[in-house]
Amino acid sequence: MKRTQLYLDDDLWKVLHIRARETGTTLSELVRKATRDRYLPSREARQKAFLDIVGIRKDWPESIDSTAYIRKLRSGARRKRLGLP
Repeated sequence: MKRTQLYLDDDLWKVLHIRARETGTTLSELVRKATRDRYLPSREARQKAFLDIVGIRKDWPESIDSTAYIRKLRSGARRKRLGLP
């Protein structure tokens, strides 16, 4: 966990302080929860994203040479500009 400092407007601080007292938690925990709820996807959304990628390559031939495929992706002007093969 990282420590940070926030500047809150007086009215926001009062509301959070009252809510923390009412719920038996800390102001810091309220801020962490609100931030988590706003900026981190829910467990269900993370699970859906994971399940969406399962089997994504099922239609690819099994004999594909992954090294050749990656080298093909990496080929381009940048490698030539840097003098790389």
